[in-house]
Amino acid sequence: MSTQLVVDRILSDAAAEAETIVKEAENKAQNLRAEASARAESAKIATETELQAKRESIFEKKRASARLDGAKILLGEKRKTLDAIYAMALSRLQTLEKEDCLRLTARLLEAYAETGDEIFFAENFAYVEAAAKLPIVGQKSLKIAEERLPIDGGMRLKGAKADKDLSYGALLAADRDENQAALAAKLFK
Repeated sequence: MSTQLVVDRILSDAAAEAETIVKEAENKAQNLRAEASARAESAKIATETELQAKRESIFEKKRASARLDGAKILLGEKRKTLDAIYAMALSRLQTLEKEDCLRLTARLLEAYAETGDEIFFAENFAYVEAAAKLPIVGQKSLKIAEERLPIDGGMRLKGAKADKDLSYGALLAADRDENQAALAAKLFK
C-alpha cells in the first residue's frame, strides 16, 4: 500500500471520526438546549404559580383589611348611635315633669335606700322640697342633705353600710352595660 493511500485512509477515517464527534456534539448540544428549555419552562411555571399565590395572598390580606376597616367604621357608627340614644335618655330624665320625676325618685328610694341614709340631690334637681315629702322618706327615716352635688341629675345615697350612686348618668351607664347588646341587636338587624 502506498503512503498516499495510507494518508488518504487516515484522513478519511479522521474525517469520519470528526463527523461522528460533530454529530454527537450537535446531538448533545441539542439535548442540553432541550433540557435547559424544559428547566426554564418549569422554572417559569413555578415562578408564575408562586407569583399567583403571592398575588392572591396580598389581595386576600387587602380584602381582610378592608373588611376589618369597614367593620370598625360600622361599629363606630353603631356606638355613636347608642351614645346618642343614651344622651337623649339623659336629657329626658333631666327634664322630667314634676310628677314623673317624683315617681322615679320614690321608686329609686324604695329600691335602694336603707333606713337612715342621707340623700344628696344633684344641683339641677328641681323638686327637692317635694321629694322630701315623699312617704318613703319618712318610712325609711331618710335625711335630706343641704349640700347639692355637681352630678348629671338624680341623687346619691350615703349610708352606714354603703354609698349608692343613683345619678341619672350612673343609672343609664348600668342600663347600658346590661342592655347594650340586646338594644344593638334590635336596632342593627
